[in-house]
Amino acid sequence: MLDLYELTELQTQVRELSRQIADEQIRPVSAKYDQSGEFPWPIMKILADADLFGVYIPEEYGGMGGGVMDLVIVTEELSKACGGISLGFAGTALGTYPILLAGNEEQKKKYLPQIASGKRLAAFAITESGAGSDSSNLATTARKDGNSYIINGTKQWITNGGEAEIYVIITMTDKTRGARGATAFIVEKDTPGFTFGKKEDKLGIRASATRELVFEDCRVPAENVLGGEGRGFMTAMKTFDYSRPGVAAQALGIAQGAFDLALKYAHGRIQFGKPITANQGIQFMIADMATKIESARALVYSVARAVDSGRKVNLAKYSSMCKMLASDTAMEITTNCIQLYGGYGYMRDYPIEKYFRDAKITQIYEGTNQIQRDVIGKELIKETVQRK
Repeated sequence: MLDLYELTELQTQVRELSRQIADEQIRPVSAKYDQSGEFPWPIMKILADADLFGVYIPEEYGGMGGGVMDLVIVTEELSKACGGISLGFAGTALGTYPILLAGNEEQKKKYLPQIASGKRLAAFAITESGAGSDSSNLATTARKDGNSYIINGTKQWITNGGEAEIYVIITMTDKTRGARGATAFIVEKDTPGFTFGKKEDKLGIRASATRELVFEDCRVPAENVLGGEGRGFMTAMKTFDYSRPGVAAQALGIAQGAFDLALKYAHGRIQFGKPITANQGIQFMIADMATKIESARALVYSVARAVDSGRKVNLAKYSSMCKMLASDTAMEITTNCIQLYGGYGYMRDYPIEKYFRDAKITQIYEGTNQIQRDVIGKELIKETVQRK
């Protein structure tokens, strides 16, 4: 079905390479990392050696010169094998896009080649215990002190936390200005005053490191301000426009991976003397699932291409749409795939329950799907008013 989408020669090569790594390197160890919760550094090394960390980074900074579409292709293929392991890659992209979008030339030259080579992972930190969906209600502060800023506060549930070495942090530099008082900083792992708290014990994506970040009088040079003081919230929102197709691709890969396993299992499952796929009720389930996956893929790919094209489109609306649709689809598909497995699907001896656990988070992070619907609705109403 992917031939529908007319990938470029390079994108086809990237897809095949990612698929090979997923099948040969990730799939055999997925259960092990899910059980242990250990971060999959050996897989990150394989991805780095394959130059996949640079697919969406411009060539002048050591990347392949692709874009969001290339990020989507890799994320989808890796997620078919393991939604948790794929996050080492996808979470780094989330931490990289603020630098790509808002960084000055000096910052790009310093950090992007390190990320493109896979030598250093990245992370993005905006969420706090009191600022989840309400990302403008931040408590982490940054106070100007000479030629530097002093950061205090904590960030919660940060993907790649403790493993990444390059962090983009959203802080408040002027609380009286609300969202306009937020400022983004690049903070490196070994900066004094920057430590890590609890590593979360999660339902799914257990191979992904999710940690609390702690800042106690953490001094960061003013040259690490990203995009200018007071522009942190704008940088974060623009980042999400570019990164949400990546979350959608993760959800899409989880859905497709689960469907592939369930279809193969159902075809070999004999009941009443014939495969259960001979039953019309099962055939209808299979048809519905395949169609919903392909519908989600069509939207995700279209949005990714729209982002890369630079066309004037409402990225907030469409990025929210693809993230919402793909993640809701992933949750529905993985639920139905467990149903196809029957009682076996509920047991950890079979891999399908892991896809179900991994899918759930895609409806929650980078904006819950309730927030996505809120964004979509507001953007549609705004467009209607503007047309009058």
